[in-house]
Amino acid sequence: MILENGVVRTLDPSLPLARSLAIAGDVVAGGVGTHETALASPEVVDLGGRTVLPAFTDSHVHFPTWAVAQHEVRLDGASSLAEVLARVAAATPHGDVLRGYGWRSGDWSDGREPTKEDLDAVTDRPAALIAKDYHSLWLNSASLAFANGDLEVDGGVVERDERGHPTGVLREEAAWRFKERHLVIPDHEYIRAMRAGVKLAHARGVACVHDKDGWLGAAGLWQELAPQLRVWQSVPAETLPALKALGLHSGIGSPFLRVGYLKVFMDGTLGSQTAWMMDGSGVRITSGAELAEIVRDGAEAGWPVGVHAIGDRANREALDAFEATREVWEPRGLRQRIEHAQCLTPEDVGRFAELGVAASVQFTHAPSDEQLAKRFWPDKLDGVYSYRSLVGSGAVVANGSDAPIEELDPWAGVVAAVRRHWREDQRLTLEQALHATCVAPAWLSHDERVRGTLLPGRAADLVVLDRDPFAEDIESVQVVATMVAGRWVHDPPPWD
Repeated sequence: MILENGVVRTLDPSLPLARSLAIAGDVVAGGVGTHETALASPEVVDLGGRTVLPAFTDSHVHFPTWAVAQHEVRLDGASSLAEVLARVAAATPHGDVLRGYGWRSGDWSDGREPTKEDLDAVTDRPAALIAKDYHSLWLNSASLAFANGDLEVDGGVVERDERGHPTGVLREEAAWRFKERHLVIPDHEYIRAMRAGVKLAHARGVACVHDKDGWLGAAGLWQELAPQLRVWQSVPAETLPALKALGLHSGIGSPFLRVGYLKVFMDGTLGSQTAWMMDGSGVRITSGAELAEIVRDGAEAGWPVGVHAIGDRANREALDAFEATREVWEPRGLRQRIEHAQCLTPEDVGRFAELGVAASVQFTHAPSDEQLAKRFWPDKLDGVYSYRSLVGSGAVVANGSDAPIEELDPWAGVVAAVRRHWREDQRLTLEQALHATCVAPAWLSHDERVRGTLLPGRAADLVVLDRDPFAEDIESVQVVATMVAGRWVHDPPPWD
């Protein structure tokens, strides 16, 4: 196949532009930049002036959770508690429990936290509503009864009223344990939702995801979907003993599904006010000393670590742990990463590049969290969402969505990075934003010689855009088609 009569942007500085692109099987073939190719009787695709880029990678997505959430009650964007309750009252539940996601009390004009009594007033059936940041769970009395009073857990928060009774809101470990015990979603529901989710991801130009849901059973779900989407899978750090016993290490798998790295939480989130801050506020889930032990043990077994760190204290402790264990993991070539890196002290920004630790960030969080950051971190705004500072320091910066917290839409992330309407000093160039969306994620999964650019020998994973974003207004750019491993997976040509 030859794609011609358009603009091919390889994202490789050695050959940034090409006049055509030759595909042989599942890889980019010779002839890039010319009309000559060794292919016999190739199919010729007329791009009609459209632009080809390497396909996008979402470097931080909870894919199974996001896929299932597409069929739950949407609560994001509500401006008041009353609006949320109206949506719940109008919902048609699927299954025994009414599920919803996306509420964020910080966005409400009411200015108060929700309670079980609020939900009791609009539904008699069990209801469980996860917050936008997925670190708080709001339950009514019927669902709260599932736990039979067993709610407390280390690292968790059970909100209580003045009488000491649970209000119905659980945070961090308390929320996660409740979900794992009482809100189990069957595999067949996941598979059905994920099939639809893969199609939507393809429509948005996505060929690869770094999945964060990361339970070992997810491998079976992904096998049902191969070979449509490439997956770099995290696994919980607490499974390391089992992984070691099985002799498993990072990178094992197929070209479409590989286990990649251990997942660790340092703290909570901005929205739930559980981010671990230098002033002592927030929730510490993992200490720096504990993380150092995990990093060391993981490195000795061949596993890098991806650390969730939101607050400035959480990021400081994570960087300290990587520095303290550097002599163990660096010689092994392990590519460590901090997820989110939302609030950094100025002295910590340069440490990512210095240590060789990647910042796995979410560009769409910056506009989405603007008001929350100004409200909860008014004295720390110089250190939040410091994307340009990180890139400028030489750090590897990879872009993800954190879906379902934000939309799984890499182009929206690119636009957010380039068009930031606050902290304009942290805007990225289009080249930098695309590098974070295509090239850096491939490096994180040790695929820099396999995918992420469109040079000969690289995987034929590409996206066709309706116009050249370097010459047009990027907000109006649309995905036309997507190819994975040489096969059109969304809207094959010819195009109108």
